[in-house]
Amino acid sequence: MFLTIGTTGTPERPATDLGFLLHKHPDKAQTFSTSHGTAHVFYPEASAERCTAALLLEVDPVALVRRGKGKGRGGAPDAALAQYVNDRPYAASSLLSVAMTTVFKSALNGVCRAMPERAEEPLPLRIEVPALPARGGAELVRKLFAPLGWTAVDAVAVPLDERFPQWGDSRYVRLVLEGELRLADALRQLYVLLPVLDDAKHYWVAPDEVDKLLRAGEGWLAGHPEQKLITSRYLSRRWGLTRQAMERLELVRLAETDDLEVESVDNAVDETTDTEEKPVPLAEQRRQAILEALRAAGASRVLDLGCGQGQLTQALLKDVRYTEIVGVDVSMRALTVAARRLKLDRMGERQAARVTLRQGALTYTDKQLKGYDAAVLSEVIEHLDLPRLPALEYAVFGSARPGTVLVTTPNVEYNVRWETLPAGHVRHGDHRFEWTRAEFGDWARRVAARHGYTVAFVPVGPEDPEVGPPTQMAVFTRGTAAGVPPEGTANGTADGTAAGTTDGSGSMDRTTTKEAKAA
Repeated sequence: MFLTIGTTGTPERPATDLGFLLHKHPDKAQTFSTSHGTAHVFYPEASAERCTAALLLEVDPVALVRRGKGKGRGGAPDAALAQYVNDRPYAASSLLSVAMTTVFKSALNGVCRAMPERAEEPLPLRIEVPALPARGGAELVRKLFAPLGWTAVDAVAVPLDERFPQWGDSRYVRLVLEGELRLADALRQLYVLLPVLDDAKHYWVAPDEVDKLLRAGEGWLAGHPEQKLITSRYLSRRWGLTRQAMERLELVRLAETDDLEVESVDNAVDETTDTEEKPVPLAEQRRQAILEALRAAGASRVLDLGCGQGQLTQALLKDVRYTEIVGVDVSMRALTVAARRLKLDRMGERQAARVTLRQGALTYTDKQLKGYDAAVLSEVIEHLDLPRLPALEYAVFGSARPGTVLVTTPNVEYNVRWETLPAGHVRHGDHRFEWTRAEFGDWARRVAARHGYTVAFVPVGPEDPEVGPPTQMAVFTRGTAAGVPPEGTANGTADGTAAGTTDGSGSMDRTTTKEAKAA
């Protein structure tokens, strides 16, 4: 997948200023990791008269299919030949658009601290895309780019096979754009129109794509004659999002016609009243799912195992139904932060009696953790090395044995929907593993069967029809006949691995919190 951006210059205003505008030095070849491959930036030519920057994106088609779980381009309309033999490594698409945001982010935003005045000026540009998929052919390419200020839009259809002209042309064109435009404007046009011409995206189109479209289309999309087609295709024909985008673009057009600010046109709502529904962060959705599950279980005495900096403990403390809350974490530093968050040193006596912070490793049994209604392990298990999981399993399910256990963990299948997450990377640097829904389900069912629990699964966050939710939660409920640990697990983990023990010392009350703060 290849793209070149060239310009010309004079000794007074050398063409190599392009390097400043792109924030990439002409004398260096640089490599960047993107969500589905590796991007390379280099300069085939760099002189005062002519300078050309090249962006080469190497896409791993096998990884692309695996991350999409057999859906080709994340459910896109086609993969040219088959799942593993397709055009994705070669044809410009939304993969290249995403790579541009990674590699040329500052240039897309029109930011250049070294030469701010140059960034605001039109440049004589020549942009070439050797293989551009175009649903609608070369004519549609010209309809999309010609109204944007390009003096020349050369879109030449690529034949299916030059040796057999009777086969006709493919759906790909070789595109060359020439004209004087601001570099930021040219890059934004490409960012939007590459996936529009391909008529597909490799990632799930969420509501925030409307904002991306309007930001990239500022100054040119509102008055474009093909606005409806561009908007519909960019948003993958999700009609609700398309309608929302079209309404906002109409406001922009009206404002530009009357030379007004958009805010002065869209003034039907009192500015002091925020009626727009804002997206709820995944962490908050996770806490709400946990609280709902705890309420459904009727729990009042709760363990927050791996409590970290105390966000869930704080949410539990706000609800009077929870009469005893114990936060446990191996990190004393995290517990100190949690104590500050909860304001333990200023908390009233009755409220302070409801909460305890304790230092402890979850791979060791602790007799003081027995007898609680529920335990929560929220985003905890993935931080352990896999060989240590049996010890945690026995400490929680075999020794502590709360009535209900909630376990949340990332769904690795959903990682393909995180546009900025490099291929093959986990969501957090400290994650030792991330499981698919099937892997998590297998583990949870084995644990439930081994220790006398039943288990149900709850999706957390927006559930994608192909790859599921971003977070998966297992709700373990202890069986009525499960008063005794299964045979063979009384003195160790279910697979025979010895679990450590502790007498439960190390609780942090209000006095020790003050000492920790003083230290």
